Amino acid sequence: MDVTTSKIGVVGSGSWATAIAKMVLINSERINWYFRNPDHIEKFKRVKHNPNYLTSVAFNTDQIDFSSDINEMVEQSDILIFANPSAFIKETLANLTVSLKDKFIVSAIKGLVPDDNLVIGSYFHKIHQVPLHQVAVISGPCHAEEVALERLSYLTIACQDIKKGRDFAGRLQCSYIKTVVTDDIYGTEFSAVLKNIMAIASGICHGLGYGDNFQAVLISNAIQEIKRFVDTVHPIPRDIKSSAYLGDLLVTCYSQFSRNRTFGTMIGKGYSVKSAQLEMLMIAEGYYAAKSIKEINDKYKVNMPITDAVYNIIYERISPAIEIKLLTEYLR
Repeated sequence: MDVTTSKIGVVGSGSWATAIAKMVLINSERINWYFRNPDHIEKFKRVKHNPNYLTSVAFNTDQIDFSSDINEMVEQSDILIFANPSAFIKETLANLTVSLKDKFIVSAIKGLVPDDNLVIGSYFHKIHQVPLHQVAVISGPCHAEEVALERLSYLTIACQDIKKGRDFAGRLQCSYIKTVVTDDIYGTEFSAVLKNIMAIASGICHGLGYGDNFQAVLISNAIQEIKRFVDTVHPIPRDIKSSAYLGDLLVTCYSQFSRNRTFGTMIGKGYSVKSAQLEMLMIAEGYYAAKSIKEINDKYKVNMPITDAVYNIIYERISPAIEIKLLTEYLR
């Protein structure tokens, strides 16, 4: 497969999927785009933009082959970029009968498959028999909203086949998108999962009234916690200070566009988990990740006080004020 010219299909209809479609169409004449709801497709064609997310981004819909049939979309695409929430990946593929074995799979999902507790790359490899060299991961630091505004952003493309990773990165590069390529697919995916949990912690602390001084200490400890975990789960040489790890953590913990920080802030201000979820229009991946990482870490026993605190608050219903007070005793 020639990654530089193959037909790209995007799976997902949210803000990140929309931002990815915008990037891909700069260097590609056409894309396939899967929407679960056919009514959304009809409205998209009519108004020339995603009717629900990043509505300021206009598209030439003549360049887009929409489909609400996952089998049709997969069959007609060589490269599949998945940008739907991890909690719905099984549901999205539940009726899939077309094989994924010969496809180049790109995960833009910063989450774990619930119950299976697998990062997305492993899920496609183990469940759908996609060879690992045919799997890539898109990571940040990059928010969809800033892509929509065409503000300079950097993406990290992780792929064990570095040539394929570079070729795919070329499909996304433009005047406001720069790319970095790495072969650390597992470290990149786990780091992207963990930074969402850390952003929830940051939001909780913000909601409780903790200031910038404390946030700096929290994030310093957060990157150490991420390093301990990824070095244990996938022990290879990596620079945790690089943008794929530290940069992605910083933007997710500090940005006004961070849904995980927003979710955490609501919890810190006294919202119940359910009411915070109902009020948000987008899914906070860190909610699902906290449970999955907790279960994975039952095996590895890595010291993860921030992750444990978030889990205790959102799943064990421990008072955020009490739990964060206890956490402050662990941080240095």
